[in-house]
Amino acid sequence: MTIKPIGPAAIPNLGLGTFKMPEGETRDIVAAALAEGYRHIDTAQAYGNEEEVGAGIRAADVPRDQVFVTTKILPEHFAAGDFRAATERSLAALGTDYIDLLLLHWPSRTVPLSETLPVLDALIAEGKVRFGGVSNFTIAQLKESETTLEAPLAANQIELHPFLDQSRLLAHMGTRKIPFEAYSPLAQGAVMEDKTLKEIATAHGTTPAAISVAWLLAKPLGVAVPKTAKTSRLAGNLAAAEINLTAEEIARIDALTRPDGRIVSPDALAPDWD
Repeated sequence: MTIKPIGPAAIPNLGLGTFKMPEGETRDIVAAALAEGYRHIDTAQAYGNEEEVGAGIRAADVPRDQVFVTTKILPEHFAAGDFRAATERSLAALGTDYIDLLLLHWPSRTVPLSETLPVLDALIAEGKVRFGGVSNFTIAQLKESETTLEAPLAANQIELHPFLDQSRLLAHMGTRKIPFEAYSPLAQGAVMEDKTLKEIATAHGTTPAAISVAWLLAKPLGVAVPKTAKTSRLAGNLAAAEINLTAEEIARIDALTRPDGRIVSPDALAPDWD
């Protein structure tokens, strides 16, 4: 299986997303994913399943240092002391001595990055966090993050799928060599009904979901974290790393963007998008 390391953090470019996993099932799906060959698990405090994710990692026959764990902290905990305490809670919930990648889940409207990011740098220096990054940040916010965080900005986790045009943001990130981690890569299931993706999937003997993931992985500095709660779909998502799309197929998928393509934009958290 061709899983590539991306960026300064060597993030495995295909991982398992765990947002809205059924309660009580996360442990088993994480353990099954690791048995299938996944080595990157994505969670967040907001998902309420860090304990189950940690239990799944411990249940798998894979050494901890071979599993890349990403988790995220919400803006309500971005004040300096709160951010450190929140990180300690994630460490305890996951049952691990370190977090591979810790992300600021959304930009804060009240706490400046100059207060939060030095704490992230300190956590990295102490070995409690290996790499730091952000999620749902705009170009302006990325620029401020890079000038404030001493450690390399390891990733910006963003909504990305064939129906959402993120070309401006991706172009900026590419010039700065900042990897993207794509969440909702299947547009919460909408890719399965798209005619173009179905046609390309048929040509490759696979599913529209796998084609959407393959399209993401074909992009420079691309990481995808598709979620599935069904063990039967783990292998298919993982196999997307082996699909080689043609330039013509990529162009067809690029053309699927819609004006209303964004799915995730909560009023209380979303920035002024690029």
